[in-house]
Amino acid sequence: MALYTAQAHVTGGRAGHGETSDGLLKVDLAMPKELGGPGGATNPEQLFAVGYAACFESAVRFIARKQKLPLEDAAITSTVSLLPNGEGFKLGVALAVKTKGLDQAAAEALVSEAHNVCPYSNAIKGNIDVALSVRAV
Repeated sequence: MALYTAQAHVTGGRAGHGETSDGLLKVDLAMPKELGGPGGATNPEQLFAVGYAACFESAVRFIARKQKLPLEDAAITSTVSLLPNGEGFKLGVALAVKTKGLDQAAAEALVSEAHNVCPYSNAIKGNIDVALSVRAV
């Protein structure tokens, strides 16, 4: 049984509009200028980047609490790239994780464990390459 279910409706694809069933998120979508579009609105890659970063940071904090680590703060910069893949396309992801309150080795171990429990990481495992970098400050 699901703990939570989100639902969204999109019309017009990459040049359309999307919103969640609760009405809290309403976004216009546009092809980025880099892909020949007009830009000026969000796109699926940006939405994925925000969702993954938010989910991954929550996983980092979850593991830190579970392991009783002295994590003071964490921040994630998520980069999602659209890449060619034969006749189609694929995504590539880089997550840059910055932690405060841990040494480098502890931060790296924390991020590795967070990657194992993050729902986004588990959803794309084996399908999308994810590069992780960690900086403890």
